[in-house]
Amino acid sequence: MRKLTAAALLLAFCAAAHGLVFAQVRPRRVGQSAPAQTTTNAQTNNAPSAPRTAPTPFPTSREPQAGQSVPAQRNRGEVSEEVGEDEVVRVNASLVTVPVSVLDRDGRFIPGLTKNDFRIFEDGVEQQVAYFAPVEQPFTVALVIDTSGSTRFKMEEMQDAAIAFLDQLRPADRVIVVSFDDDVRVLSEPTSDRAVLRAAIRRTRTGDGTRLYDAVDLVIRQQLSRVQGRKAIVLFTDGVDTTSKHASYRSTLAEAEELYAMIYPIQYDTYADAGNGGGGGGWPGRSPYPSRRRGGWGDIVGVILGGGVTIGNGGGGGGAGTSRGDYERAGEYLRGLADETGGRLYNADDIRFLEEAFTNIADELRQQYQLGYYPSRQSQTQERRQIKVRVKRPNLVVRARDSYV
Repeated sequence: MRKLTAAALLLAFCAAAHGLVFAQVRPRRVGQSAPAQTTTNAQTNNAPSAPRTAPTPFPTSREPQAGQSVPAQRNRGEVSEEVGEDEVVRVNASLVTVPVSVLDRDGRFIPGLTKNDFRIFEDGVEQQVAYFAPVEQPFTVALVIDTSGSTRFKMEEMQDAAIAFLDQLRPADRVIVVSFDDDVRVLSEPTSDRAVLRAAIRRTRTGDGTRLYDAVDLVIRQQLSRVQGRKAIVLFTDGVDTTSKHASYRSTLAEAEELYAMIYPIQYDTYADAGNGGGGGGWPGRSPYPSRRRGGWGDIVGVILGGGVTIGNGGGGGGAGTSRGDYERAGEYLRGLADETGGRLYNADDIRFLEEAFTNIADELRQQYQLGYYPSRQSQTQERRQIKVRVKRPNLVVRARDSYV
């Protein structure tokens, strides 16, 4: 009997000891994450890995934005979930995605590049490319047309140019049509119906005032913010603003920087009008322009009714939006919109050049490369980071945004 009792006690002691060892070996919680570089090295060319969920290359309309970080479920180093024995513990990191276009010196898209053709830098420090994919898909573009008084004699040309851009698009590409003068009008919601879009473009009519900043603000915040996937703005304007009520030069540049979209301003030179008091930016004065059809009183009356001639006070010298300084500021603003978003500023002086430009814009929007990386240095809240994307092949032009917050 004593032997049986001793054997039972020995078995119980062994079972208890085994349970204690198992409890000490099995991981329960993770307090410290592995270094960020470990996760970066674990990525493949096809899809980035992140804790629990994998960031997608095409984020939703507001979060995450292009060039901004894609947050994982928790901040780095804060994983506290129960961990099973067969689970792989990965770093909680933020994937930064950057859409990139690569062109030759003639503005043509360069296909066939690989991950190894790219280098990416953040604040001057080279980063490891964790994600790469060539992307070709339909897109949504907002055609934003300046119908202020300063563009009065450019209106038909702008309409023709906007329709010429439509002709470069594929059936699945969608377009929004917006016009602005002293008011901002959405003439067409996103659609791929070309007949509807052509009719909307032809309905544009000139008016007074120029709410350029308000128009850009409305398109970004109310139109494109709801659109998923690839998107862009093609902006037909001289760049002069005179009557915006809600947005400003700086606020719209900041919004553009955070927008997951490229902006392509098509700049029209109306300084010759405004410099002689011809209604630059919608302000009335004496117009130096000849009529499209010369020699009739109807043309003269049309110019008067259109605001080209002012009787009494207010004419002669032009007003806000008519000086050389105003037009220099306008050029800087349009260049800023293009630079902040990775787009390109085009000059509308030569319609033949515009047709080629529209082809290039459509190709650039439709075909891009998507790069992603995990920053080697953890960012602080609202800290601005500078991005530079380089391609190893010579004589090529890289277009990508240059910063994110």
